[in-house]
Amino acid sequence: MIDLAGRDALIAITADARLAAIVDSSFDAIVSKDLNSIITSWNAAAQRMFGYTAEEAVGRSVLMLIPDHLKDEETDIISRVRRGELLASYETIRRRKDGGLIAVSLTISPIRNVSGEIIGASKIARDITASKESERRIRLLLREVNHRVKNQFAVILSMIRETSKRSTDPREFEELIRSRIMALSRSHDLLVNSEWAGASLFDLAQEQLKPFGHEARVSLSGPLLTLQPNAVQNLGMAFHELGTNSSKYGALASEAGRLEITWRIVEGVSDKREIHLVWDETMPVREGERRDESTRKGFGTVVLQRVAPQSLNGLAVLDRSPGHLKWSLTAPLASIIVPQLGADVPETETS
Repeated sequence: MIDLAGRDALIAITADARLAAIVDSSFDAIVSKDLNSIITSWNAAAQRMFGYTAEEAVGRSVLMLIPDHLKDEETDIISRVRRGELLASYETIRRRKDGGLIAVSLTISPIRNVSGEIIGASKIARDITASKESERRIRLLLREVNHRVKNQFAVILSMIRETSKRSTDPREFEELIRSRIMALSRSHDLLVNSEWAGASLFDLAQEQLKPFGHEARVSLSGPLLTLQPNAVQNLGMAFHELGTNSSKYGALASEAGRLEITWRIVEGVSDKREIHLVWDETMPVREGERRDESTRKGFGTVVLQRVAPQSLNGLAVLDRSPGHLKWSLTAPLASIIVPQLGADVPETETS
Protein backbone atom coordinates (compact mmCIF):
# COMPACT_ATOMS: atom_id res chain seq x y z
CA MET A 1 0.00 0.00 0.00
CA ILE A 2 1.36 3.45 -0.98
CA ASP A 3 1.98 5.81 1.94
CA LEU A 4 0.42 8.93 0.45
CA ALA A 5 1.06 11.03 3.53
CA GLY A 6 4.74 10.13 3.51
CA ARG A 7 5.01 10.83 -0.18
CA ASP A 8 3.36 14.24 0.20
CA ALA A 9 5.65 15.07 3.09
CA LEU A 10 8.69 14.10 1.02
CA ILE A 11 7.49 16.21 -1.90
CA ALA A 12 6.97 19.16 0.43
CA ILE A 13 10.45 18.74 1.93
CA THR A 14 11.98 18.52 -1.56
CA ALA A 15 10.09 21.62 -2.74
CA ASP A 16 11.16 23.56 0.36
CA ALA A 17 14.77 22.54 -0.19
CA ARG A 18 14.60 23.54 -3.83
CA LEU A 19 13.06 26.91 -2.92
CA ALA A 20 15.71 27.49 -0.26
CA ALA A 21 18.46 26.73 -2.76
CA ILE A 22 16.96 29.16 -5.28
CA VAL A 23 16.69 31.89 -2.66
CA ASP A 24 20.22 31.33 -1.38
CA SER A 25 21.77 31.35 -4.88
CA SER A 26 19.87 34.40 -6.11
CA PHE A 27 21.85 37.46 -7.17
CA ASP A 28 19.08 39.62 -5.69
CA ALA A 29 18.78 40.21 -1.97
CA ILE A 30 15.74 38.27 -0.67
CA VAL A 31 14.60 39.18 2.82
CA SER A 32 11.50 38.24 4.76
CA LYS A 33 10.05 40.06 7.77
CA ASP A 34 7.05 39.81 10.06
CA LEU A 35 4.32 42.41 10.44
CA ASN A 36 6.38 44.17 13.10
CA SER A 37 9.17 44.72 10.52
CA ILE A 38 11.46 42.18 12.23
CA ILE A 39 13.72 40.33 9.80
CA THR A 40 13.04 36.58 9.72
CA SER A 41 15.25 35.43 6.81
CA TRP A 42 18.28 36.79 5.00
CA ASN A 43 19.97 35.25 1.95
CA ALA A 44 23.61 35.39 0.84
CA ALA A 45 22.92 38.17 -1.69
CA ALA A 46 21.48 40.32 1.11
CA GLN A 47 24.74 39.90 3.01
CA ARG A 48 26.74 40.96 -0.08
CA MET A 49 24.48 43.92 -0.74
CA PHE A 50 24.03 45.30 2.78
CA GLY A 51 27.09 43.95 4.60
CA TYR A 52 25.27 42.21 7.46
CA THR A 53 25.54 38.44 7.97
CA ALA A 54 22.33 36.46 8.51
CA GLU A 55 23.22 36.13 12.22
CA GLU A 56 23.53 39.93 12.49
CA ALA A 57 20.34 40.69 10.56
CA VAL A 58 17.75 38.08 11.57
CA GLY A 59 15.82 39.20 14.64
CA ARG A 60 16.52 42.91 14.09
CA SER A 61 14.21 45.55 12.65
CA VAL A 62 14.41 46.18 8.93
CA LEU A 63 14.54 49.88 9.86
CA MET A 64 18.30 49.45 10.30
CA LEU A 65 18.49 49.47 6.47
CA ILE A 66 16.36 52.56 5.95
CA PRO A 67 17.80 56.11 6.07
CA ASP A 68 16.15 58.36 8.66
CA HIS A 69 14.40 60.55 6.10
CA LEU A 70 12.78 57.48 4.49
CA LYS A 71 11.58 55.60 7.60
CA ASP A 72 7.96 56.54 6.86
CA GLU A 73 8.25 54.21 3.85
CA GLU A 74 8.18 51.19 6.17
CA THR A 75 4.94 52.25 7.85
CA ASP A 76 3.28 52.55 4.43
CA ILE A 77 4.76 49.23 3.29
CA ILE A 78 3.45 47.30 6.30
CA SER A 79 0.01 48.91 5.95
CA ARG A 80 -0.24 47.83 2.34
CA VAL A 81 1.08 44.33 3.08
CA ARG A 82 -1.61 43.89 5.77
CA ARG A 83 -4.18 44.66 3.07
CA GLY A 84 -2.68 41.93 0.90
CA GLU A 85 -1.23 44.28 -1.71
CA LEU A 86 1.70 43.40 -3.91
CA LEU A 87 4.08 46.35 -4.11
CA ALA A 88 5.35 46.45 -7.67
CA SER A 89 8.98 47.34 -8.22
CA TYR A 90 9.91 50.84 -7.06
CA GLU A 91 13.21 52.62 -6.56
CA THR A 92 14.47 53.88 -3.25
CA ILE A 93 17.59 54.21 -1.08
CA ARG A 94 18.85 51.85 1.61
CA ARG A 95 21.78 52.02 4.05
CA ARG A 96 24.59 49.47 4.24
CA LYS A 97 26.29 48.28 7.43
CA ASP A 98 29.22 50.61 6.73
CA GLY A 99 26.86 53.59 6.55
CA GLY A 100 27.04 53.95 2.78
CA LEU A 101 23.87 54.47 0.80
CA ILE A 102 22.82 52.22 -2.05
CA ALA A 103 20.16 52.68 -4.74
CA VAL A 104 17.82 49.67 -4.90
CA SER A 105 14.76 48.50 -6.74
CA LEU A 106 12.29 46.78 -4.35
CA THR A 107 9.45 44.36 -4.93
CA ILE A 108 7.42 43.40 -1.84
CA SER A 109 4.82 40.65 -1.53
CA PRO A 110 2.69 39.47 1.42
CA ILE A 111 3.56 36.12 3.07
CA ARG A 112 0.61 33.94 4.13
CA ASN A 113 0.46 30.92 6.44
CA VAL A 114 -1.33 27.65 5.63
CA SER A 115 -4.60 29.24 6.72
CA GLY A 116 -4.18 32.09 4.27
CA GLU A 117 -3.50 34.70 6.93
CA ILE A 118 -0.92 37.36 6.18
CA ILE A 119 1.96 36.94 8.62
CA GLY A 120 4.71 39.00 7.00
CA ALA A 121 6.31 40.17 3.78
CA SER A 122 8.94 39.02 1.33
CA LYS A 123 11.20 41.68 -0.13
CA ILE A 124 13.39 41.34 -3.22
CA ALA A 125 16.03 44.07 -3.54
CA ARG A 126 18.16 44.68 -6.62
CA ASP A 127 21.20 46.95 -6.62
CA ILE A 128 20.66 49.64 -9.27
CA THR A 129 23.56 51.90 -8.27
CA ALA A 130 25.36 51.37 -11.58
CA SER A 131 22.27 52.10 -13.66
CA LYS A 132 21.46 55.21 -11.61
CA GLU A 133 25.02 56.46 -12.10
CA SER A 134 24.69 55.79 -15.82
CA GLU A 135 21.44 57.79 -15.87
CA ARG A 136 23.14 60.62 -14.00
CA ARG A 137 26.00 60.71 -16.51
CA ILE A 138 23.54 60.72 -19.41
CA ARG A 139 21.62 63.64 -17.87
CA LEU A 140 24.86 65.57 -17.34
CA LEU A 141 25.93 64.87 -20.91
CA LEU A 142 22.56 65.96 -22.28
CA ARG A 143 22.74 69.21 -20.30
CA GLU A 144 26.27 69.76 -21.58
CA VAL A 145 25.19 69.06 -25.16
CA ASN A 146 22.22 71.41 -24.75
CA HIS A 147 24.54 74.14 -23.46
CA ARG A 148 27.01 73.59 -26.29
CA VAL A 149 24.30 73.57 -28.95
CA LYS A 150 22.92 76.88 -27.68
CA ASN A 151 26.45 78.24 -27.66
CA GLN A 152 26.95 77.05 -31.24
CA PHE A 153 23.73 78.77 -32.31
CA ALA A 154 24.97 82.03 -30.78
CA VAL A 155 28.31 81.69 -32.57
CA ILE A 156 26.62 80.94 -35.90
CA LEU A 157 24.30 83.95 -35.53
CA SER A 158 27.33 86.13 -34.81
CA MET A 159 29.07 84.69 -37.88
CA ILE A 160 26.09 85.48 -40.06
CA ARG A 161 25.81 89.01 -38.71
CA GLU A 162 29.51 89.87 -39.01
CA THR A 163 29.92 88.18 -42.40
CA SER A 164 26.89 89.95 -43.84
CA LYS A 165 28.42 93.30 -42.86
CA ARG A 166 31.49 92.56 -44.96
CA SER A 167 30.02 90.77 -47.97
CA THR A 168 27.81 92.18 -50.74
CA ASP A 169 27.93 89.13 -53.01
CA PRO A 170 25.30 86.50 -51.97
CA ARG A 171 27.39 83.65 -53.37
CA GLU A 172 30.47 84.79 -51.49
CA PHE A 173 28.37 85.18 -48.33
CA GLU A 174 27.02 81.63 -48.68
CA GLU A 175 30.49 80.19 -49.27
CA LEU A 176 31.98 81.97 -46.26
CA ILE A 177 29.15 80.94 -43.92
CA ARG A 178 29.27 77.34 -45.11
CA SER A 179 33.03 77.06 -44.57
CA ARG A 180 32.83 78.63 -41.10
CA ILE A 181 30.01 76.34 -40.00
CA MET A 182 31.96 73.33 -41.28
CA ALA A 183 34.96 74.52 -39.24
CA LEU A 184 32.75 74.60 -36.14
CA SER A 185 31.54 71.12 -37.05
CA ARG A 186 35.10 69.77 -37.19
CA SER A 187 35.81 71.12 -33.69
CA HIS A 188 32.49 69.71 -32.53
CA ASP A 189 33.37 66.26 -33.88
CA LEU A 190 36.60 66.23 -31.85
CA LEU A 191 34.64 67.03 -28.70
CA VAL A 192 31.95 64.44 -29.37
CA ASN A 193 34.61 61.76 -29.88
CA SER A 194 35.97 62.52 -26.41
CA GLU A 195 32.50 62.87 -24.80
CA TRP A 196 33.18 66.59 -24.34
CA ALA A 197 36.30 65.93 -22.28
CA GLY A 198 38.42 68.10 -24.61
CA ALA A 199 40.71 67.66 -27.59
CA SER A 200 44.41 67.70 -28.33
CA LEU A 201 45.79 71.01 -29.59
CA PHE A 202 47.79 69.01 -32.13
CA ASP A 203 44.64 67.23 -33.39
CA LEU A 204 42.67 70.48 -33.52
CA ALA A 205 45.27 72.24 -35.67
CA GLN A 206 45.54 69.25 -38.01
CA GLU A 207 41.77 68.90 -38.34
CA GLN A 208 41.20 72.58 -39.12
CA LEU A 209 44.01 72.67 -41.69
CA LYS A 210 42.97 69.45 -43.41
CA PRO A 211 40.57 71.10 -45.93
CA PHE A 212 43.37 73.32 -47.24
CA GLY A 213 45.81 70.50 -48.01
CA HIS A 214 49.55 71.08 -48.56
CA GLU A 215 50.50 69.23 -45.36
CA ALA A 216 54.14 69.16 -46.47
CA ARG A 217 54.36 72.92 -45.99
CA VAL A 218 52.99 72.80 -42.44
CA SER A 219 54.98 72.19 -39.26
CA LEU A 220 53.37 71.67 -35.83
CA SER A 221 55.46 71.69 -32.69
CA GLY A 222 54.64 71.87 -29.00
CA PRO A 223 53.90 69.93 -25.83
CA LEU A 224 50.96 67.54 -25.58
CA LEU A 225 47.98 69.57 -24.36
CA THR A 226 44.33 68.63 -23.99
CA LEU A 227 42.19 71.70 -24.59
CA GLN A 228 38.99 72.56 -22.76
CA PRO A 229 35.83 72.58 -24.93
CA ASN A 230 35.72 76.41 -24.96
CA ALA A 231 39.32 76.57 -26.16
CA VAL A 232 38.64 73.91 -28.82
CA GLN A 233 35.82 75.99 -30.27
CA ASN A 234 37.59 79.35 -30.23
CA LEU A 235 41.03 78.19 -31.31
CA GLY A 236 39.33 76.09 -33.98
CA MET A 237 37.69 79.24 -35.35
CA ALA A 238 41.03 81.07 -35.28
CA PHE A 239 42.84 78.25 -37.11
CA HIS A 240 40.11 78.16 -39.73
CA GLU A 241 40.29 81.91 -40.40
CA LEU A 242 44.09 81.80 -40.56
CA GLY A 243 44.00 78.75 -42.82
CA THR A 244 41.46 80.35 -45.14
CA ASN A 245 43.57 83.48 -45.44
CA SER A 246 46.72 81.41 -45.98
CA SER A 247 45.12 79.34 -48.74
CA LYS A 248 44.14 82.52 -50.60
CA TYR A 249 47.03 84.88 -49.96
CA GLY A 250 49.68 83.19 -47.83
CA ALA A 251 51.90 80.16 -47.38
CA LEU A 252 49.32 77.62 -48.51
CA ALA A 253 48.74 79.55 -51.76
CA SER A 254 52.35 79.32 -52.87
CA GLU A 255 54.65 76.40 -53.58
CA ALA A 256 57.41 78.31 -51.79
CA GLY A 257 55.28 79.10 -48.75
CA ARG A 258 55.96 77.70 -45.28
CA LEU A 259 53.69 77.57 -42.22
CA GLU A 260 54.89 76.87 -38.68
CA ILE A 261 52.55 76.53 -35.71
CA THR A 262 54.33 76.33 -32.37
CA TRP A 263 53.22 76.48 -28.77
CA ARG A 264 55.06 76.40 -25.50
CA ILE A 265 54.41 76.88 -21.81
CA VAL A 266 55.99 79.93 -20.16
CA GLU A 267 55.98 81.50 -16.71
CA GLY A 268 53.55 84.40 -16.63
CA VAL A 269 52.67 87.04 -14.08
CA SER A 270 52.28 85.95 -10.43
CA ASP A 271 54.14 82.73 -11.29
CA LYS A 272 51.10 81.48 -13.20
CA ARG A 273 51.90 79.48 -16.28
CA GLU A 274 50.76 80.65 -19.69
CA ILE A 275 50.63 79.21 -23.15
CA HIS A 276 52.36 81.08 -25.96
CA LEU A 277 50.95 80.01 -29.32
CA VAL A 278 52.38 81.29 -32.60
CA TRP A 279 51.10 80.91 -36.16
CA ASP A 280 54.00 81.98 -38.39
CA GLU A 281 53.88 81.82 -42.17
CA THR A 282 56.23 83.04 -44.82
CA MET A 283 55.56 83.28 -48.53
CA PRO A 284 57.01 85.00 -51.62
CA VAL A 285 56.25 88.69 -51.82
CA ARG A 286 53.71 89.39 -54.51
CA GLU A 287 54.27 92.21 -56.92
CA GLY A 288 52.54 95.33 -55.73
CA GLU A 289 51.79 93.87 -52.29
CA ARG A 290 51.44 96.57 -49.66
CA ARG A 291 52.45 96.41 -46.03
CA ASP A 292 49.05 97.75 -44.97
CA GLU A 293 46.51 95.03 -45.72
CA SER A 294 43.56 96.67 -44.05
CA THR A 295 41.46 95.99 -47.15
CA ARG A 296 41.46 92.31 -46.20
CA LYS A 297 40.38 92.87 -42.61
CA GLY A 298 37.04 91.32 -41.86
CA PHE A 299 35.37 88.72 -39.67
CA GLY A 300 38.61 86.72 -39.50
CA THR A 301 40.48 89.67 -38.04
CA VAL A 302 37.71 90.13 -35.45
CA VAL A 303 38.08 86.47 -34.44
CA LEU A 304 41.88 86.67 -34.22
CA GLN A 305 42.22 90.00 -32.44
CA ARG A 306 39.15 90.00 -30.22
CA VAL A 307 36.94 86.88 -30.05
CA ALA A 308 39.58 84.16 -29.55
CA PRO A 309 41.86 86.00 -27.08
CA GLN A 310 39.01 87.42 -25.00
CA SER A 311 37.29 84.04 -24.72
CA LEU A 312 40.56 82.59 -23.33
CA ASN A 313 41.36 85.55 -21.04
CA GLY A 314 44.43 86.26 -23.14
CA LEU A 315 45.99 88.67 -25.57
CA ALA A 316 46.72 88.29 -29.27
CA VAL A 317 48.85 90.18 -31.77
CA LEU A 318 48.40 89.95 -35.54
CA ASP A 319 51.33 91.20 -37.63
CA ARG A 320 51.21 91.41 -41.43
CA SER A 321 54.04 92.47 -43.70
CA PRO A 322 54.99 91.63 -47.28
CA GLY A 323 55.83 87.93 -47.41
CA HIS A 324 55.05 87.32 -43.76
CA LEU A 325 52.09 86.85 -41.40
CA LYS A 326 52.35 86.12 -37.70
CA TRP A 327 49.58 85.62 -35.15
CA SER A 328 50.63 85.12 -31.55
CA LEU A 329 48.38 84.33 -28.60
CA THR A 330 49.29 84.41 -24.93
CA ALA A 331 46.74 83.15 -22.40
CA PRO A 332 46.66 81.58 -18.93
CA LEU A 333 47.22 77.83 -19.15
CA ALA A 334 44.29 77.30 -16.77
CA SER A 335 41.93 78.94 -19.30
CA ILE A 336 42.93 76.57 -22.08
CA ILE A 337 43.81 73.06 -20.92
CA VAL A 338 41.86 70.42 -19.04
CA PRO A 339 42.79 71.12 -15.37
CA GLN A 340 43.92 67.65 -14.28
CA LEU A 341 46.47 67.54 -17.09
CA GLY A 342 48.12 70.79 -16.07
CA ALA A 343 49.97 69.68 -12.95
CA ASP A 344 53.27 69.00 -14.70
CA VAL A 345 54.96 70.33 -17.79
CA PRO A 346 53.60 68.12 -20.60
CA GLU A 347 55.76 65.99 -22.84
CA THR A 348 56.80 67.40 -26.21
CA GLU A 349 54.65 66.63 -29.24
CA THR A 350 55.94 67.57 -32.66
CA SER A 351 55.23 66.95 -36.31
